Amino acid sequence: MKVLPFTIPKPKNVTLYIDHYKGDTFYEKLHQHKEIQISLVLSGEGTFVIGDCVGDYKANDIFVIGENLPHVFKRDHNSEIETEMISIFFSKNCFGENFFELPEFDHFQLFLNDAVLGLKVQSNKEKLITAISKIKNDSKFDQFLNFMNILNLISRAEIKKLSSLINLKKYAGNEGKRMSDIFQYTMDNFHKEISLHDVAYIANMTPNAFCRYFKQRTTKTFVNFLIDIRIGNACKLLAKNNDLSITEISYKSGFNNLANFNRKFKALKGITPSEYRRKR
Repeated sequence: MKVLPFTIPKPKNVTLYIDHYKGDTFYEKLHQHKEIQISLVLSGEGTFVIGDCVGDYKANDIFVIGENLPHVFKRDHNSEIETEMISIFFSKNCFGENFFELPEFDHFQLFLNDAVLGLKVQSNKEKLITAISKIKNDSKFDQFLNFMNILNLISRAEIKKLSSLINLKKYAGNEGKRMSDIFQYTMDNFHKEISLHDVAYIANMTPNAFCRYFKQRTTKTFVNFLIDIRIGNACKLLAKNNDLSITEISYKSGFNNLANFNRKFKALKGITPSEYRRKR
């Protein structure tokens, strides 16, 4: 099955496509689409990959994902909370070729341009949660007005850029399938020992060829990508499981050496695991 690119199932007579998902899991394959995506997580928690950024998501998180930016949201399988997300899909020319170039929308430009790297909204969240939560049930005209309000709120909010990708590559066909398989395998097995031979086998490549391939497409080495996922999992365990020792968390996150875990954690987060736990 060709996983990338992914086609949003938007009816022909719909300008904005609103998707309200509720179930056991998100669409957990690495994918990309030509639409810009604004997503509000209503419930559930897990790990996201957006471009070359790996992090965790939880209820009330709001993301903006630019056109053709590879991404995946993977729910924590041990979470008992049902997954629910509302997503708005649109393009820069959905209301006409030059619509967003009107002077009235000058303050949208920075956030629309930055969306190509993926964004996480840090402020104005209460108003945005209210607006995004009701857009699904709005009339067509009210959806448009609400959408303009949502863009206005995001453009004036504090935002965090997620990806450091500079040259975004549009994956297609077999390459999309290969990248999806690599991401899926890594996110399913990060808590185990993963060798370059293991993941190169998944990609049907030699280890040396795989290392070059992955770095060219993600701007980071596979080893660093794997560490990002492992540290992200450790952060979730540190924040939620006070009954687990740091040693136990390091092993559950795929590290077989506590000193190495502490060193990698501090290099990525700027503080030790113990300090991270106290701040949470």
